[in-house]
Amino acid sequence: MDLNEAQISAVKSAVKEGQSLADIQRLLREQFDLSMTYMDVRLLVDDLDILFDQPVEASAGDEEPSTVEPEVVEEGPAGGVAVDVDPLTRPGALVSGNVVFSDGVKLGWQLSSAGQLGLIPGDDPEYRPSPEDVQAFQTQLEEVLRNKGF
Repeated sequence: MDLNEAQISAVKSAVKEGQSLADIQRLLREQFDLSMTYMDVRLLVDDLDILFDQPVEASAGDEEPSTVEPEVVEEGPAGGVAVDVDPLTRPGALVSGNVVFSDGVKLGWQLSSAGQLGLIPGDDPEYRPSPEDVQAFQTQLEEVLRNKGF
C-alpha cells in the first residue's frame, strides 16, 4: 500500500511519540480512512525504516517487572489471521504468543526449544482451525519471529 507524505509523516510522528503499533493502526483508520491489519502496520513501519525506542531494562535493585498483556486489535470485516508474541514467554517454551483465526477463535501457541510448534487449546478443546488459517498462521508466525530475530 502506498502512503502519501502526510500519512507517512503521521506514522513517523506517532512512533516518535512512543505510540504502539495498535495506536498507529487506529490512527491510520480514524484520520486517513485506511484499514490495515496489525501485521500490515508492522511491515509498513519496517519498510519506512522507522525504529522504536528500546525500553530501558530494569536493574537488579528495581521492582520486579509487571506482566503486560498484548493489546488485541479488532480485525477488519475481511477477517484473517492475527499473530502476536507474548512479552513474557510461557514456561518451557522458547517463544510463545496468541493467534486469532479468521473465525474469531483465539488460541495460544508455543515453540519449544526442540522446534516443535504447538497450539494451546482454548475454551473448546475440539476446535480445529481451517487448513487455510493454519497456513496463514504459519506464514505470519515465520515473519513475526524473523522480525524479532528468531
